[in-house]
Amino acid sequence: MSTGRFRVPAGVTDWAIAVGVAAALLVTGLSGQHSATYPDLLGYALLAAGGLALAARRRAPVPVLAVTGLCAAGYQAAGFDVPAVAYLFAVYAAVRAGHRTVTVAASLAMLAVLPLAALASGLHDTGEAFAQARGALELAWLVAAGAAGEALRQAERRADEAERTREETARRRADEERLHIARELHDSLTHQISIIKVQAEVAVHVARKRGEPVPEALLAIQEAGREATRELRATLEALRDDDTSPPRGLDDVAELVERARTTGLDATLTIGGQRHDVPAAVDRTVYRIVQESLTNVARHAAAATASVRIDYRPDALAVRIDDDGRATPDTAPPPGVGLLGMRERVTALGGRLRAAPREEGGFSVQAELPVDRTS
Repeated sequence: MSTGRFRVPAGVTDWAIAVGVAAALLVTGLSGQHSATYPDLLGYALLAAGGLALAARRRAPVPVLAVTGLCAAGYQAAGFDVPAVAYLFAVYAAVRAGHRTVTVAASLAMLAVLPLAALASGLHDTGEAFAQARGALELAWLVAAGAAGEALRQAERRADEAERTREETARRRADEERLHIARELHDSLTHQISIIKVQAEVAVHVARKRGEPVPEALLAIQEAGREATRELRATLEALRDDDTSPPRGLDDVAELVERARTTGLDATLTIGGQRHDVPAAVDRTVYRIVQESLTNVARHAAAATASVRIDYRPDALAVRIDDDGRATPDTAPPPGVGLLGMRERVTALGGRLRAAPREEGGFSVQAELPVDRTS
């Protein structure tokens, strides 16, 4: 987010305010015509320290609240009838940062300490001390400073929430549009490839029925059409999920593994951890990952064995599919549409996906999907 060409850094603003408040306190203190005695020098130092402490009010609002309060009590005890302006700034900063309880407790303590500090100066009797304390730290000013800090904190929180909502809405609309385009593309490609495949099969059938040699190009077109149709169904089937067919999930993974065994693959399924409910999106994504991985093993890996492991963790669901196929780190296959689809699904859910050849040979697909069990 752009900060603007001429925007003053927050640190410079804080120091400017701190120096300004310190100067105002010192000028007010000097107007009292104090002598250059040791207590007076200590009072001037406390006036300056209370103002300059405000430079750290963003980074450490509670310590600054304590420092300005102690400085205010100190220069009151030294005989300086100066309002606790720095403390009011600290109240505002602490409430803005969300430390409301600490601020209220500290302010109540200040209301009790300031009259005692004024009495300790020896310049006032009891009535004057309490009147002086009220002048130095009026409760109304405390409430105003706290209310201003709280109002700004709430405004900033609402602005952050609005910005986050806009980003989520834009991302959701982009995902919906991409899904719509992908479905349209799937329907169009499936239709066109089906026509090509049917025409090629009819031509081959007619040629063989007549006893004529079938051109190799025609056979290649026929086989390419069949393979393209299978690839589309396997890699883009997720885009066809609708209310007419119930979505598949974790409960159907065992069926996938059993189906893989019927092709001659020695496939196993292991489930670890204590099973718990997971969001529907995670449930479907795990099924798709296992489905795509086993499909790739059967078609491309030339593997004899494959293992599927699902681990239930307190805050995540992990799935891993390993095979002993021909993939090696030196001959990593290029990522196909299915792998890209898996990665998009996992990334959309805030998870991580790793798909790469194993050091000992074969291929491994590992995914970790976060699970928010509090929602």
